Amino acid sequence: MPKKENPLRQLPVSSDGYGDIKIHLAEILEEKNISLNQLSFRTEMQRTQLRNYRDSKIQRLDIDILKRLCYVLECNLTDLIEYIPPEETQTLQ
Repeated sequence: MPKKENPLRQLPVSSDGYGDIKIHLAEILEEKNISLNQLSFRTEMQRTQLRNYRDSKIQRLDIDILKRLCYVLECNLTDLIEYIPPEETQTLQ
């Protein structure tokens, strides 16, 4: 009996090959005309932390923070973050 192939992908050697996560906080703030200071006050979070989310300078997403942002900004998680597959990531560079 022939061996079945594993239908799952193998991980790339480097995490750069996984694709990318884009955080759309800057666009949402601009669209809703909300400043980082206002968001900081409403979410009870530090501006520095929010600035890191806005500028996509974070390594790990925090579920509590994502829930706060979605609640305060009245948006869905899919509005806030987007997964970009590696094929599309390479064409954007």
